[in-house]
Amino acid sequence: MAGVSSESLAAALTALEAKLPTAGLSLAEDLFKVLAVLDGNAGLRRALTDPAREGAEKSALVSQLFAGKVSDDAAATVAELVAMRWRSARDIGDALETLAATAAIAVAEREAPAAAGLEALEEDLFGFIRVVSSSHDLQRALDEPQASADAKGALALTLAPGAGGAARLLIRQAVTAPRGLKPTALVQRFVELVAKRQQRWIANVSVTRPLTDEQFNRLQAGLNNLYGRDLKINVTVDPSLVGGIRVVVGDEVVDATAATRLTELRRRLVG
Repeated sequence: MAGVSSESLAAALTALEAKLPTAGLSLAEDLFKVLAVLDGNAGLRRALTDPAREGAEKSALVSQLFAGKVSDDAAATVAELVAMRWRSARDIGDALETLAATAAIAVAEREAPAAAGLEALEEDLFGFIRVVSSSHDLQRALDEPQASADAKGALALTLAPGAGGAARLLIRQAVTAPRGLKPTALVQRFVELVAKRQQRWIANVSVTRPLTDEQFNRLQAGLNNLYGRDLKINVTVDPSLVGGIRVVVGDEVVDATAATRLTELRRRLVG
């Protein structure tokens, strides 16, 4: 996904983030349900990615189609998604899959402190990949075109008996609706989304000179307060750094251009 579609996905993920603190797995399930409808209806996909149609018109169409069939949050998420611009009909489906998986991943994230929930989810998904990859019989069974989606889903879940709810949902989605991929390849894609979300818990900090223990503790407290979670701090010394401090958390960079936030962090460092 590139260009305008990539920009639209980034905007959609930002909008989704506001819903995630209170969302349950039902949001992910509803988004996957809408994805199934889009994947099964080429005409609808074309209508929702037609550049000649206004975004409001597309949003109204999906609101009408899914009213009462999915939650209000899911309907609003899809309405926002289709109002954006997409390079191809395939891209909007891929974006919706990413949003649904992200919603499930965020549920696992809240289940344990300091990203432990994400680590558990990642291990559950990797465990499924390892089991399936070790058996040609399992690979054939999960790829069998004559087998029903329910049968494949039931088989897949027996291969991850101790997995958490988010992992079970993502594994079942991968085997019942792989969307042209091998089930393990789609699970691997979900693992990559987990890894990306884990970066939200890591702050890579560059400073002009080594920090004392007291300064490090103040930095830790300041960043935790700024981001609202207990971050893992990695510090690198760079004497050539302009501005004194640079912080990277996930996709966000706080450097000399973000004067207010940096001033607050520097104030905490010096006490």
